[in-house]
Amino acid sequence: MNFSKKLSAVGVATALFLCLITTLEPLFAQDTNRAHYFPLPERSGEIIESEDQSFYLQVVAEGLENPWGAAFLPDGTILITERDTGKIRIIKNGELQSGSLNGVPEVNNRNQGGLLDIAIHPDFQNNQLVYFAYSRPVSGNNTTTALARARLNDMNLEDKEIIFEGGPESNRPFHYGNRIVFDNDGYLFFAIGDRGDMSLAQDLSNHAGKTFRLYDDGRIPSDNPFTAHSNAQPEIFSFGNRNIQGMTMHPGTGEIWSNEHGPRGGDEINIIRSGNNYGWPKITHGVNYNGSIITPDTAAPGMEQPFHHWTPSIAVSGMAIIYNNEHYPRWHNSVFNGALAGQHLNRVVISGDTPSFVKEERLLSGIGRIREVLVAPDGYLYILEESNGRLIRILPAS
Repeated sequence: MNFSKKLSAVGVATALFLCLITTLEPLFAQDTNRAHYFPLPERSGEIIESEDQSFYLQVVAEGLENPWGAAFLPDGTILITERDTGKIRIIKNGELQSGSLNGVPEVNNRNQGGLLDIAIHPDFQNNQLVYFAYSRPVSGNNTTTALARARLNDMNLEDKEIIFEGGPESNRPFHYGNRIVFDNDGYLFFAIGDRGDMSLAQDLSNHAGKTFRLYDDGRIPSDNPFTAHSNAQPEIFSFGNRNIQGMTMHPGTGEIWSNEHGPRGGDEINIIRSGNNYGWPKITHGVNYNGSIITPDTAAPGMEQPFHHWTPSIAVSGMAIIYNNEHYPRWHNSVFNGALAGQHLNRVVISGDTPSFVKEERLLSGIGRIREVLVAPDGYLYILEESNGRLIRILPAS
């Protein structure tokens, strides 16, 4: 079913933001009592039935170009990165502004590169710090994945600094990763893909195909798993990750979950734990794009099995977890993943805090390429859909 026409009938149902919050809770918490809200629209358009929850869609903004990441500020402003233009767009008072933030560094937008994820500091209300990741041009066609932060002052990014940069630099414009997540303890998690060279993901001497744990200023925690290894990069938290495209913190357990692209088949969900090896490319459920075998092995000693995998690939991107959320009681313990090639919103139902897979459901088939999925401070589920350049909120019908 093609939802583009159906959503055009709904129109851009935007409205003014109502209020500010006086104390900043972690953006990942799904306690909506202290969160700001946009007003809900008059319910209109098609009611969509899932297996457990009926819902409808509100287009918050449209006219974005290749939107990649979003961050919700305490005053109700939303910042959205555009991968190809290298701009950070602004939704303020319910309207997409014509301008963008000043001071974004130069990005290399070749192929999969550009301006990628964005997040705000857990204490943003006091320090105004914004974090963003991008493919940084270094020499010739070579690029790295850089993580930077800056202080937001009105429409300007000031006091910019790169707090982490992944090496080695490469002229391959692929697999930059990434997502940026803060956990309940204030650690910053960040991921970089294998940059198109699968052999790098098992080598701890470089940053490709890894996740990282840092302090908010880029310093390295002394209890990171490989700090005592002389040949390992001390920022590494896990390895053997092909190309992470979604990452979130589980609101109940505090653990970091991710999804990542497989090759042709073998997209994965993983729970990212200290020192774990997730196997790429030694084990995989996928094959090369030309159909040739990467490895005959789907399991090996010392390598983690994915929590869930998809073959054929749906090209996962973006991730959010609904847990004890008052808006979606029938979606409790659901992991939502965007699908790029699959052009749907994927719901994986899990059981318990020591989780196990229950079932999978595919929603909004044909809506377009979903790049990001997130639960915002108002407790509602949002998606960034890049095919038509829209930010969409998912609202329960009841």
